[in-house]
Amino acid sequence: MDPLMITVAPVGAEVTRSQTPYIPLTPEEIAEECYRAWNEGASIAHLHARNPDGSPTQDPAVYSRIIELVRDKTDLIIQISTGGAVGMTVEERVAPVSLKPEMATLTCGTVNFGDGIFVNSLSDMELFARTIREHGVKPEFELFDVGMMENQRRLAAGKLVEMPGHFDFVMGVPGGISGDPRNLMHFVSILPEDGSTWSVAGIGRHELPLGAMAIVLGGHVRVGFEDNIYYSRGVLAKSNAELVARMARLARELGRNVASPQEARRVLGLSA
Repeated sequence: MDPLMITVAPVGAEVTRSQTPYIPLTPEEIAEECYRAWNEGASIAHLHARNPDGSPTQDPAVYSRIIELVRDKTDLIIQISTGGAVGMTVEERVAPVSLKPEMATLTCGTVNFGDGIFVNSLSDMELFARTIREHGVKPEFELFDVGMMENQRRLAAGKLVEMPGHFDFVMGVPGGISGDPRNLMHFVSILPEDGSTWSVAGIGRHELPLGAMAIVLGGHVRVGFEDNIYYSRGVLAKSNAELVARMARLARELGRNVASPQEARRVLGLSA
């Protein structure tokens, strides 16, 4: 197996200070959380951005500041979100790709997202794919349900994305595929047989068991406050680094090495 790539998703677009006082909001706080996670074994930083009032933003200037601070402290692979927040325009969401990070997410379909609808039409996906390719960025294909694999295949067939690719199975969002372990096995079974890699982002209580499955199945894992704010039932995690450290510790107990950012670049086919 390749060494385990651990992605840290430190903030997301939905979690607020009323839910956890430990959520980072400013560029400085987000960078500090990435630094602490990097020290514990994270190799990829999945970034969202916030305004001073805590609301989500896709402003490239805010992303630029976060990226600058993270790169000052670490050699993490920078992956920006083009998901933004429910209700944002496609133009807003894709804007930070112009900063040319190493990676950017590309969500492969529309999904009910709690009380909202996360819209990704075919024309939206094609725009994201073209913009990501034009800026020399590697996409991470985000799948919130099984049917999204067919949309990804359509993008690949149209030569809008290069294969093999890297997939992230987001499981447990209300309205998307559940965190049932059988669903992860099904996702893995329909992965393109071309050397593509995959990770899993288990939402809430699904983070730990699905991460453990990914370790033994040869996949990779995403953890962090975007997906889960608890360390155990009813106990808030005090930092993203705690969640990274636990996954790294579990991997070592199971006999799998944890990837450094440079090793992760090799696995993903990124330039050093």
